[in-house]
Amino acid sequence: MTNRLAQSPSLYLRKHAENPINWWSWCDEALQVARQENQPIFLSIGYSSCHWCTVMEGEAFSDQSIAEYMNDNFIAIKVDREERPDIDSIYMQGLQMMTGQGGWPLNVFLDPHTLVPFYGGTYFPVEPRYGRPGFLQVLQAIRRHYDTEKAKVDSVTSEILGYLQQSASMVSSPNVEINTALLGKGLETNTGVLSHSGSGPNFPMIPYAEVALRSSRFNLASKYPVKQLCTKRGLDLALGGIFDHVAGGFHRYTVDGTWTVPHFEKMLYDNGQIVEYLANLSALGVKEVAFERAISLTTQWLTREMTAPEGYFYAAQDADNFNDPEDLEPEEGDFYVWSYEELQQLLSPEELTEIQQYFTVTPEGNFEGTNVLQKRDPSPVGAGLADKSEKATEELTTKPALTIESAFTKLFVVRYGAKPDELKTFPPARNNHEAKTKKWAGRIPPVTDTKMIVAWNSLMISGLARAAAVFAEENYLNPAIQAAKFILENQWVKDRFHRVNYEGEVAVSAQSEDYAFFIKALLDLHQATLGVESENAEFWLEKAQQVQNEFDEFLWSVELGGYFNTASDASNNLLVRERSYIDNATPSANGIAIANLVRLALLTEDLTYLDLAEQALQAFSEIMNKSPSACPSLFTALDWYRNHTLIRTNSEELKFLKPQYLPTAVIILTDKLPPGTVGLVCQGLSCTEPSKTHEHLWQKIQQSLSRG
Repeated sequence: MTNRLAQSPSLYLRKHAENPINWWSWCDEALQVARQENQPIFLSIGYSSCHWCTVMEGEAFSDQSIAEYMNDNFIAIKVDREERPDIDSIYMQGLQMMTGQGGWPLNVFLDPHTLVPFYGGTYFPVEPRYGRPGFLQVLQAIRRHYDTEKAKVDSVTSEILGYLQQSASMVSSPNVEINTALLGKGLETNTGVLSHSGSGPNFPMIPYAEVALRSSRFNLASKYPVKQLCTKRGLDLALGGIFDHVAGGFHRYTVDGTWTVPHFEKMLYDNGQIVEYLANLSALGVKEVAFERAISLTTQWLTREMTAPEGYFYAAQDADNFNDPEDLEPEEGDFYVWSYEELQQLLSPEELTEIQQYFTVTPEGNFEGTNVLQKRDPSPVGAGLADKSEKATEELTTKPALTIESAFTKLFVVRYGAKPDELKTFPPARNNHEAKTKKWAGRIPPVTDTKMIVAWNSLMISGLARAAAVFAEENYLNPAIQAAKFILENQWVKDRFHRVNYEGEVAVSAQSEDYAFFIKALLDLHQATLGVESENAEFWLEKAQQVQNEFDEFLWSVELGGYFNTASDASNNLLVRERSYIDNATPSANGIAIANLVRLALLTEDLTYLDLAEQALQAFSEIMNKSPSACPSLFTALDWYRNHTLIRTNSEELKFLKPQYLPTAVIILTDKLPPGTVGLVCQGLSCTEPSKTHEHLWQKIQQSLSRG
C-alpha cells in the first residue's frame, strides 16, 4: 500500500511512498487539515542522496508502531529541500536556534495555526542509541507537551517567530561604509576560515576558497600565505579521497580531517564550483597537472553519467548502492571502494606496486576494511606547491604514471563493464528498483536523481565555461551551451521562470538562487564565447539582461534592498520572506546577484545596475561588518563593486586575456579602438589612457584590479 507521495515527481518524496505513515506534501490542504483537527505538524525535510535521510526512511519511517502513533497524533509533511530551499532555509534557522546545530534529515514539529516550530532535531533512531532517544518516545513526549503545556509551546513559538522576523527584516546600516576597509576585513577573515584545519569533516567550502583566491592579489601575505592556502585547497580536492580518481567527479565531503574517506554522494553543485575554482587556480598560474586531470575526468563523468539526452545535467548520485540484487538495503560507498584482495586479482604486480607507491592502498584499508583511493603525498605526481611542480609534471610522463593509468582503466572496467574510451554514455539507475533489476555490465551503480535544478545546472555551466576559457577546450564549452539552451527553451511557463524539470515536467517557481546563478552562467558563457567563431557571444548577454529584468521585477526588495528568496506570488504559507545572504554548500543568492549587477553595468554601460548593486551591498553592510565569515560571497560582490574593470580589446589580445585570472574584470571584443591601440581599461565612468603595447595594457589591468 502506498501513500500520497507515490505520485510525486520528486525522487526523494517517492522514496517514502511505501512508508506506513500518511505523508502529505507541503500544500494548502495539508495545512488546513492540521488546523481543523488541531494536530501538530511533523515536518521532515531531506533530499534523495542524503545518507541519513535514507537510513531514517528505512528505520523509523518504516516502523509500524511509529507510523500508527504518527498517523493518530500528527499531520506528517515531507519536503524535498532541493525543490523548496526557501522552506528548508526557514526551518533550518528555527532548528539551529532551538538546538545550536542543523543538518539533514531536518525534522521539526510545528504549531498548526502559526506554522512556527517548537521542537526539532535531525536523525532520530527507532530505539535509543547514539545518545538520542527513540523516535516513538520523542513523538509521545511532543504530543503530551503540545496537549498539556500549550503556554510553553506558545512561548517558544513566539520567541522563534520573533527571531525569524528580525533576521528577515534586517535593514541597511548607514553607519557601515562599503569601503576598502570593509573589503579588507572580509577578505582577511574569510581567508582565515580557509586556513583553519580540524579533525573533520572536511567540505570543499568553495565560497571561502573563492574569496581567498581573490585575496592573493592584495597584501595579506603578512598573516596568511594566501597562494599556498589556495593551492593546498585545490590539491586536497584534486588528490584526496573526495575525488573519484577512477572515473571523475567529486564527492560531497570527507568525514575525516585528512581528506581521505568521503561521504560518497556526488552533488552537481559541488562539482560545478570545484571545476571553476580549479580553473581559476590554473589561470592564476598554479600549473598543476592534477587540476587539469581532475577537470577533465569530472567533465567526462558529467557527460557520461549526469547529462540527459536533452542536454541538461542531473542533480545528484546517491552515497549508497547495492552490492547484490538480492540485498534489502544498499551499502555506503560500495561502488567506489576496493578490497586489497580485489586489487591483487585485478592488477598486475607492477600496477599494484605503483598504485601502492602513490596511493593509500593497504591490506587493512582505510574505510571499513576497503580502500578509498587517495594520493599518498602531493609531491610525486602533479601535486606539489610551486617549487615541486616542475618535478611533478616531469614524473607524470614517466612509466609509473602510465602504469597507474592502465590500472585505473582496469578498475573502471570493473565498475562500468567497459573502458572509458568505449563508454560515452552510462544510463542512470533512476530508483532502487531499476538499480536492482537492470542488467549492469559492472557493479550496480548508485541511484541518480535525474531532476534538473536550474541553480545547480547554472553552477556547472559556469564551471565548464571558465574551464573552457582557461584551457581553450571545446569539450568543456559544448555541454555548458547545451544545458543553458535547454533552460532558456524549457523553464519558462506563462512568462515566468521555473526551478525544476522532471523529464519534461516543469515545476516550482524559480527562487533567487535560480535567477542569480543562471544570470552568472549566462555572463560566464558570454565571456567564454568571445572570439569563438561558431558562437554569438552577444546572445548570452542579451539573455542575461532579460532574466535580470524578471528577477528585478518579482524578487527585488524595494523597501530593504537585495533580493527575496521567493517571489511575492510564490510565498504563500511561508513564515517570512527571507533574503539569502549566508553561504552554505552553495554561494548566497544575493552575493552572486550583486556581482552580476556590477558585471551587467560594465557590459551594457547601464549604471542602473550599479545603483542596485550599491543598494544591495548597503542593505547587508551591517552583517558584513559584524559577521564577515557568514557571508564570503557578499565580499566577492564587494570586490567587484570596488575594483570593477572593463577591458576593451582586439582579438589578438583576447587570446592572451581569456585564460588569465581577472577576478573583477569583463572583456569586450571590439574593432573600434583608436589607431595603434591594443586595448583600453575603464573603471566605471572613466577610462585610463589607451594602451599601445601588450605590456602597457597588462600593467593597467593589474593596477585597476587592485585599486580598491
